[in-house]
Amino acid sequence: MKRRHDGALLLAGTIAIGAATGTQAFSQDAEEMAQPIDRQKITRSSPPPAASGVTSIGPAVHRITEDHESCDLTKATAEHAKRMIDEGLAWLMSRQNENGLWLIQSRAQPTNQPDWEEAVPVDLAVSALVMKALAQTGRSTEALEKVTHGIIMGTGLASKDFNPSKGGKIGTYVASTIVSGLSSLGDLQQHDRMQEAITWLRSSQWRAEDQISPEEDWYGGVGYGRHGRPDLSNTQMMLEALHDAGVSPEDPAIQEALVFVSRSQNLKATNPSPWAQAGSDDGGFIYTPANGGESMASQYVGEGRYGELLLESDPRRLRSYGSMTYAGFKSLLHAGLNEHDPRVDAAMDWIRRNWTLEENPGVGQQGLYYYFHALSRALSAAGWKTIKTEDGVVHDWREELVERLHGLQRSDGSWVNSEDRWLESEAVLTTAYSILALEEVLKPIRK
Repeated sequence: MKRRHDGALLLAGTIAIGAATGTQAFSQDAEEMAQPIDRQKITRSSPPPAASGVTSIGPAVHRITEDHESCDLTKATAEHAKRMIDEGLAWLMSRQNENGLWLIQSRAQPTNQPDWEEAVPVDLAVSALVMKALAQTGRSTEALEKVTHGIIMGTGLASKDFNPSKGGKIGTYVASTIVSGLSSLGDLQQHDRMQEAITWLRSSQWRAEDQISPEEDWYGGVGYGRHGRPDLSNTQMMLEALHDAGVSPEDPAIQEALVFVSRSQNLKATNPSPWAQAGSDDGGFIYTPANGGESMASQYVGEGRYGELLLESDPRRLRSYGSMTYAGFKSLLHAGLNEHDPRVDAAMDWIRRNWTLEENPGVGQQGLYYYFHALSRALSAAGWKTIKTEDGVVHDWREELVERLHGLQRSDGSWVNSEDRWLESEAVLTTAYSILALEEVLKPIRK
C-alpha cells in the first residue's frame, strides 16, 4: 500500500484523547489561549439542508421510574438493573474524595502530541458524570451534595466566575456534563449557575461571529473550548446538555450545530463533503468533518485517521463507527429532526444493520462503555422499544443491555474495560458510563 500524505489534512492545536473513538473524550489543547484559525486546513462545501420542520422529542427525563411497565421491562429485569446501579454507586461512593470529587489516578496522554510532557487531569469531568448518575436516582444523599458542592467550587460557579477549564482545559466537555448534571438535580436554586454554564457553553461554538461561514467545515461545531477544531463528540455533548436544560430545538445554537452534525454523516444526499461523496453512503457518522475529516474507524483498519494511508488511486473516504453514529443520531433528534428526514432515516438503517452489544462497531473494544452510554441515550430519545435487524430478529435493546452489563460487572460492583485506550481502564469512568446507561433503561419510554 502506497502512503499518501496530505498536509491539509493534518490537524494541529487540539490534542484529542477519548473522543477520538467517539467516546466522550478527554482532551487538552497545546495552549490555554484560543488559537488562530488556519484557513488552509478548513474545507468548504455547500451547507447541508436546514431542518424542514422542527419537532421536539419532549422534555428530558431526569429520573428513573419504579414502574417497570412504563419502561417496557419485566419486573425481574427492572429489579436486576436497579441492583446493578446500587452496587455501582456504592462502589463509587466508597471512593469519593473529601472535596466531593473522584480523583482519577491516570492522566490522559495526548494522542496528537505523544511527546508532550504535560498530561490531562480529568477529575471534574468524571465527577460531573457521577453527579448526574446520583441525581437521576431521585435520592438525596451526602455523596450527591458533596460532589455538587465540589464541582461548583472547583469551576468558579460559586463566585459567578465560571471556568470549566480549570485543571485540564477540557472546558466544553466539563461545561456540558455540569449543565446536564445540574439539570438532573431539579433544584431551582441551581438555575442561575446552570444558566452561567450554558452561556459559557454557547460561547464555545464556532459561529459566524468567529468569521466562520456556513460553507466552512468548522461551522456550528464545538471543540475543547476555544483552542482548536471542533468534533462531533463535543458537539453532541453540547446538544445533549442544552436538551437536558430544556432549551428549544429551534434555538439558533442548536440549528447551527445541526450543520456540523450533518457534515459528520456518511450520507451523499445531504453531505456534499468530498470524503462523504466518495464514501460508503451508509448513514453512519465519523469523528469530525473539520479540516477535511477524521475517523477512528479508518485508523482502526489501517487506512489512517484522516484516510491518508489509502492508495493514491483510491478516492479519499472515511469510515463510520458505532459510538459516533449513536451520538450523531441522538443529535439529529435533539435538533428537532424526525424519521421523515433522510438523515434520521439513514442513521436508523445503519443502527439496524450494525446492531451489537459485543463491541463498538468499527473500532472493536475501544470506547465500549461510552458506546453503551451513547446507545442508551439515543435509543431512549428515539422512543424505540425494539430493533429489528436485517436477519428479521427483533431485539429488545433494554433487556439485552441489562444482560450485557450484568455479564461485565465485577464482583465489587464496578465496571472496567480491558482495552486501555481512551481512559476506559479507569473504573470510575467506566462505572459512571455503565450506571448512566442502565438509568436510561429505567426511564419511561417516550410515546
